Amino acid sequence: MTDPISDFLTRLRNASKAGLAECAAPHSKYKEGIAAILKAEGYVSDYTTGSDTQGHKTLVVKMKYVDNAPVLTNITRVSTPGRRLYCGYNEIPRVLNGLGIAILSTSKGVLKDQDCRREKLGGELICNVW
Repeated sequence: MTDPISDFLTRLRNASKAGLAECAAPHSKYKEGIAAILKAEGYVSDYTTGSDTQGHKTLVVKMKYVDNAPVLTNITRVSTPGRRLYCGYNEIPRVLNGLGIAILSTSKGVLKDQDCRREKLGGELICNVW
């Protein structure tokens, strides 16, 4: 696996489309920051950290559904290891005219697009969520 963030986003997307109650992925602070934003915005119910049978730390995300339809409709990776995409605070794209969110990695940690515009921070555009 060369891109752990892309793997995490794909696990979330697949779990959402398959109707699973939760999805587990290897833990990192970066992934936990993404999960915290998704929880704060209401795309997932909750996330916890635990360990698997071999003692490795894991991040377990509980998916959220409304009337058996997933709240997390789609999540796409924008910046990849082969093509990093950076933008200033005034160049951050609006996802679905403000209905979705963009998640960025900044010097102050992983933030959503609104917070970056408010604090006038640019950074690496990680993913778009709607």
